[in-house]
Amino acid sequence: MDGSPEYPQLRLGTAPDSWGVWFPDDPQQVPWPRYLDEVHDAGYSLTELGPFGYLPTDPGRLREELDARGLTLTGGTVFVALHKGREALEQAKIDCAAELATIAPLGARHLVILPEGYTDLDGNLTASPALTDDEWEALTGGMSELGRYVAGEHDAVLTFHTHADSHVGTQQEIERFLDGTDPATVHLCLDTGHVAYCGADNMKLIRDYAERIAYVHLKQVDTALRARVREEKLGFAPAVRLGVMVEPPLGEPDMPPLLAALAGLDRELYCIVEQDMYPCEPERPLPIARRTREYYATCGVATRKGVVRA
Repeated sequence: MDGSPEYPQLRLGTAPDSWGVWFPDDPQQVPWPRYLDEVHDAGYSLTELGPFGYLPTDPGRLREELDARGLTLTGGTVFVALHKGREALEQAKIDCAAELATIAPLGARHLVILPEGYTDLDGNLTASPALTDDEWEALTGGMSELGRYVAGEHDAVLTFHTHADSHVGTQQEIERFLDGTDPATVHLCLDTGHVAYCGADNMKLIRDYAERIAYVHLKQVDTALRARVREEKLGFAPAVRLGVMVEPPLGEPDMPPLLAALAGLDRELYCIVEQDMYPCEPERPLPIARRTREYYATCGVATRKGVVRA
């Protein structure tokens, strides 16, 4: 199936997150050379950068390491806190420019923007779960300005990643965010797992905001475990340690109709596998990654070299 996928416009890749990598440097994470080796061994040709500083940030060195394993870079991630106002926006521009200095020379144009959360690794609240109207205005106005900066100054694509335990996770929050931001420069990274985790509707987002979707993270949620997490009022990081994100097809959303809907958008999309599992045993990710790639091949989605320009 990998040779002639049913949905050639959907390009399957993976990310350090699927190897339990959440930080640039952490003794609980696999070293980056092992990650790249195992991405190749699992049969992928596309990878995301992961936390900035985990993989080499010098573009020449990074190119050498990727080329040695037949890998292509799809994009990078930047964490922002734009609801905090102008200073946070200016820092976000600096961080986006640094990320693009690494990924753009390799042909990668997609920046995945993640919002600051309100819980820590122990699940404790670190901020209010709700934004004020002024904070919402700072978030949406700031994101629109950041999107215009990324597009205008760097010819890159800003894709916003909704996230569990952040201020943009539920259906209402996602719609408020999308309706309040510049549709020309603020796109959506549809993370299917985080959308499902927060009780939002992936299929409705694809239908109602088709033109905003520019990047995809493929992920599934164990619904029974999610119900337990909700009942016990656990934070997202503790939920991940319990195994709330599972390999397909063991969770939700149901992937075949979702992939068909994404293919129906009729444009090339990176579909990056992410199975949150920080921390995890070093021997665990590779077999899961192989099975996951094989599963998506049966669904008509394969990993292929080359960059997506849109």
